[in-house]
Amino acid sequence: MSQSEPDREGEPLKLRERAYASFTERLLAREIRPGQFVTQRELVAMTGFPLGAIRELIPRLEAEGLIKTVPQRGMQVAHVDLNLIRNAFQFRLFLEKEATVAYTQTATDAEIAEQRERHEAIIRRAEAGGDERLIEDAEDVDRRMHEAIIDHLDNDIVSQAFRVTWLKIRLIRQYETRIQNHILVPVMQDHLKIIAAIESRDPDKAAAAMSEHINNARTRAMSY
Repeated sequence: MSQSEPDREGEPLKLRERAYASFTERLLAREIRPGQFVTQRELVAMTGFPLGAIRELIPRLEAEGLIKTVPQRGMQVAHVDLNLIRNAFQFRLFLEKEATVAYTQTATDAEIAEQRERHEAIIRRAEAGGDERLIEDAEDVDRRMHEAIIDHLDNDIVSQAFRVTWLKIRLIRQYETRIQNHILVPVMQDHLKIIAAIESRDPDKAAAAMSEHINNARTRAMSY
């Protein structure tokens, strides 16, 4: 087999991944809206990828619950509704409680200290009056902590499932409860409670703190 053959074999996969990334970016940018009906050709125009890549992308989007086929109407992007909120946060709770237990037991002191410093830095900026990048940076710190805890399991299936759920959480936040100044500090303080429990190496306490945090987020989303 020539050296170029593996590259050609891998190209369709790369194209599908790029098409997926393009779809999710446009979804989060509201160029593709929850509940919207779309055709394959509209997705071609929106994403800039060829029809073949879009056709191969659709089964993945359906499997992940990001679109569904509605008889006689076509493909519909997932709604942000009470069902999505309940299901997404329940799934997070199942995954993250167990992941937090494992992280508490085996994460290094340096990893935990880095998490604390990131959160305290965000709180300092918020208490100093904030800046134009504060919300964006706070959301990044939020995501990175949860991903670190999940990825610590070293389980690709769990990590992928979590990222799909996190995308849905991003949609919920964007359309309902995106982190804003009035809830930014409480969210960071929720995280610091989790971090403090992890620092104490108490798995039960850490899992309880994570559960409280996820339930608080769900309550905020449901209230809208």
